[in-house]
Amino acid sequence: QVQLVESGGGLVQPGGSLRLSCAASGFTFSSYAMSWYRQARGKGRELVAGISSAGGSTTYGDSVKGRSTISRDNAKNTVYLQMNSLKPEDTAVYYCNAHYRTYDYWGQGTQVTVSS
Repeated sequence: QVQLVESGGGLVQPGGSLRLSCAASGFTFSSYAMSWYRQARGKGRELVAGISSAGGSTTYGDSVKGRSTISRDNAKNTVYLQMNSLKPEDTAVYYCNAHYRTYDYWGQGTQVTVSS
């Protein structure tokens, strides 16, 4: 059974930091590209960051570039998203995604709220 379980979300003040984690199981994690997406209330889902299967290539959405770092640990079947200098507009549900060829899996999401 495929599972992607996100954790690490919560309430943080503007300028603060959070580290999201996504623990994967039920598939060959090291074969999959992993990504973080987010969806704010009333808006569409947008790419935050992506990382290749071996971790050698990363990509970032313009809204988080320079403030976020995606990484993965294939030994632990986990992908991370470190977010710094958080802004109120970063408030959203953050989703973990695994992608390989025609296979596409999603987690349930973790809420990140940036507010004073």
